[in-house]
Amino acid sequence: MATEKSSSKGQAWFCTTGLPSDVKIEVDDMTFHLHKFPLMSKSRKLHELITEQEKNPTTSRITRIQTASETNKDTENDNEEKEIQEEHEEDEEECLIILPDFPGGSESFETAAKFCYGVKIDLSASNVAALRCAGEYLEMTEEYSEENLISKTERFLTQSVLKNIKHCLKTLTSCEGLLPLAENLSIVKRCIDAIASKAASSDPSLFGWPVNDGAGNSQGGVENERKKVANATRGGTGMDSWINELEQLSLPFFKRMIFAMKALNLSGEIIESCLIYYAKKYIPGILRTSRKPSSSSNVPSENDQRELLETVIANLPLEKSSNSTSNSTRFLFGLLRTANILNASEACRAALEKKIGSQLEQATLDDLLIPSYSYLNETLYDVDCVERILRHFLEELDDRSVNRIESEERSTALMLVGKLIDGYLSEIASDANLMLEKFFDLAIALPDHARLFDDGLYRAVDVYLKAHPWIPEADREKICGVLDCQKLTLEACTHAAQNERLPLRAVVQVLFFEQLQLRHAITGGLLEADAGLTDADRGGGEEEEEEEEGGRPVVVASGQEVSSTWRAAARENQVLRLDMVSMRTRVHELERECSTMKKAIEKIDKMETGGHVDRGGWRTSLTRKFGCKFKTQVCDSHESAAIEARKGRSHRHHQ
Repeated sequence: MATEKSSSKGQAWFCTTGLPSDVKIEVDDMTFHLHKFPLMSKSRKLHELITEQEKNPTTSRITRIQTASETNKDTENDNEEKEIQEEHEEDEEECLIILPDFPGGSESFETAAKFCYGVKIDLSASNVAALRCAGEYLEMTEEYSEENLISKTERFLTQSVLKNIKHCLKTLTSCEGLLPLAENLSIVKRCIDAIASKAASSDPSLFGWPVNDGAGNSQGGVENERKKVANATRGGTGMDSWINELEQLSLPFFKRMIFAMKALNLSGEIIESCLIYYAKKYIPGILRTSRKPSSSSNVPSENDQRELLETVIANLPLEKSSNSTSNSTRFLFGLLRTANILNASEACRAALEKKIGSQLEQATLDDLLIPSYSYLNETLYDVDCVERILRHFLEELDDRSVNRIESEERSTALMLVGKLIDGYLSEIASDANLMLEKFFDLAIALPDHARLFDDGLYRAVDVYLKAHPWIPEADREKICGVLDCQKLTLEACTHAAQNERLPLRAVVQVLFFEQLQLRHAITGGLLEADAGLTDADRGGGEEEEEEEEGGRPVVVASGQEVSSTWRAAARENQVLRLDMVSMRTRVHELERECSTMKKAIEKIDKMETGGHVDRGGWRTSLTRKFGCKFKTQVCDSHESAAIEARKGRSHRHHQ
C-alpha cells in the first residue's frame, strides 16, 4: 500500500501489489486506485456498483468525464484540457465509483479497503464506531462473507469497549461525525447505557476536582491517591480514570448521559461531579481563580453557555451531598454569578439558590459577595439574593429538625452561618446606598441562638452608623435594636460606652448590662469563696481524724503541714470575703447612682423633646449634675479607694 499526493488532482491512494488498478473510488478529496476482486469479495455494495458499471460502460465513462470537467471547470488553458482527455483515454478500462458522505471519511474507507485486501487492522475505541458504520455502508455482512468487518467490529464493541467506561466515552465522542448512522446502529445508546451502569460502581471517595480540589497535600489526599492507584491496579472505575474524557462530549450527548445516570438512580455525588467538571471546562469565569481568557478557540457562544448552564443547574441533585465541601459550595456560587451575567431564567437561579442554601454553612465571606448586576439595584452587592439563600438555609434547618437529625450538627451549622452573616453585614454596611430596611431585615433573620456573642453584629452596626451619619435618631435606635446588650463581651461594652455614634438609649442599656455582668461576677466569686472555705474545713477535719487514728509520726507531720496550709488559706479567704463584702456595698451604691442617672436622663429626654436642650450635650449635663466626670464603667467609680482599703487591710493582717 502506498499514498501519492498530486497538486492538480488532490490526493491519490494506490495499492502497490504489482498489478495495475482497475477501479477508482473517490471518497471526499481522496481517490483510491484499487482492484475489483478483493473489494467485491467483501462488500456487497461495491460488488453491485462495479457490476452495474461493467454492464453500462458508457455511463461509467460519462461519469468520469463529468467528474473531471467539474474538477477543471475553471481552467482556461487548452493544453491542460488535452492532458485530461489523454488521461481519460488511458484509464478507459478503469471503473470510477464515487461514495458521497462516507462515514468516517477517507481515513475510514482506507482502513476498510485494507481489510478487504486481508491486511490486519488495529481496532481501537476511537475508530471502531467509524469502521462499524463503514461496514454497514458497504454492506460487509457475515452472510455475504465470513469473518467480515461488521462482525469483527461488533465483537470488539461488545468484548472491549462496552466493558470499560473510558473506552465508551472515547467511542461516544467519535460518534459525533457519524450521525445518524451511528444512532441507527444503536452505538450511541449502547455506549451511554454502558457509561451509566459503569459509573454506578465508581467509588465516590476517589473523586477528583469537584470535591477535593487540591487536597492531595493533606493526609486524606494522600490516602485518596493510594486508593486511586490500588483501584487502577485492579482495573477499577475510579472517577479520576475517566472524568477527563467528559470534556470531549458534545452537549446533546452529555445531556443524554446525565439523563441515563438519573434513570438508574445513581449517587448524587457522581452526577454532581460530572456536571461540575463539564461546566468548568466550557463556561469560562466560573471560578475566580480561573478567569484568564481561554487559549482555546472553541469557546462556546453566549447562548450555548446559557443552555449548558441551565442544563447543569436543572440536573444538580437538590439534596445536600454527604461529601460536599467548601470547594463544591464555591463552585455553586460561581454558577450563580455566571447565571446572573448570562441572564439565565428565574427558575434556574431559584433552583441554584435553594441548592446553595442547603450547604450555606460551608460558604465563605468571599462567596457571599455577589455583585449586583441589576440596574434597578443601586447597592454594590446583591443583598436580596443572600437574603433568599439564608431563608432557604433556615427552611432546610427546620426540615433537619423535623427529621430528627442530630441537634449538635444543626446547632454547629447555625452558629457558623451566624458568624458568616455578621461578617457579610460588616462588609456591606459601608455601602452608602444600602437601605436601613435591608440591613435590619438581614440582621434579625437569624434566631437568637445563632450567635453566642453579638460582637460581630455590633461591629456591623457601628460600620453602618459611621457610613450613614445622616440618619435620624429614631432610625439609629432601630438599628441598635438588633443588638442584645447581654451578649456583648467586656471589650465590646467598653467600646460601645465610648461610642458617640450610638444613641443615648443604647449607651444606657450597655452601661446597665455591664453593671449587671459585674454584679453576677462578684456574686459568683463570693459563692466560690464560700465553697472553698467549706471544702477546706472538711478537709482539715478529715486530716485530724487520720492523725488521731494512725498514731504514726509521719502521718502526724503530714497532718500538721496540711493544717498549717489550711490556716493560711482560711486567712486569705477571710480577707477575700471582706473585700467582696466591701465590693458588694459599693455595687449597691452604684445601683442607686444609676437609678438617679436614669431619672436625670429621662428629664433630659423630655427637655430634648421640647427642644430646650441640645442632643449632644447629655454627657455635659450629667457632669454638671453629679459634679464628676462620666466614666465608661460605673463600677469603676471607687476603684482607687477599693485598692487603698485592700492594701490597708493586708498591712494590718501582717502586723
